[in-house]
Amino acid sequence: MNAEKARIADVPQIHKLVNGFGSRGLMLSRPLSEIYENMRDFFVVREGSAVVGCGALHICWEDLVEVKSVAVLEGNQGKGIGAVVVEACIEEANRLEVADVFVLTYEPEFFTRFGFIKVDLMDLPRKVWGECQRCPKYPDCDETAMVLKLKPQSKAKW
Repeated sequence: MNAEKARIADVPQIHKLVNGFGSRGLMLSRPLSEIYENMRDFFVVREGSAVVGCGALHICWEDLVEVKSVAVLEGNQGKGIGAVVVEACIEEANRLEVADVFVLTYEPEFFTRFGFIKVDLMDLPRKVWGECQRCPKYPDCDETAMVLKLKPQSKAKW
């Protein structure tokens, strides 16, 4: 099993997968247009032509990227699909030579396996909060902020 870059034809399935979790308050729902606009951020895992897992690596700034919209189709969870997606995102971040990767999550134990550490949400730069304003839970975020430091010379205080 491997993750590969999403294709245009994958976007409706990514949208359905992400918004299925979004409708239950487990992640931020995303409009179809946003997924098309950011399709190049997404990695997918397929079974045949079906997208069974997805996740995105979004560039925020020269030294900071976000792993977001990590979702695995129910019935396929527990098979390592999410891990394959996150590993692909981390590999891409390394290839881009970015200093830090962050995630906002309800599954901190999952991300700890990749070396992410918990940080105070308020320690994240304000520029990462752009999408937060669309969240129905804003400003009372209950997600865990986590960071993976890829470069020791990172300017960040975590």
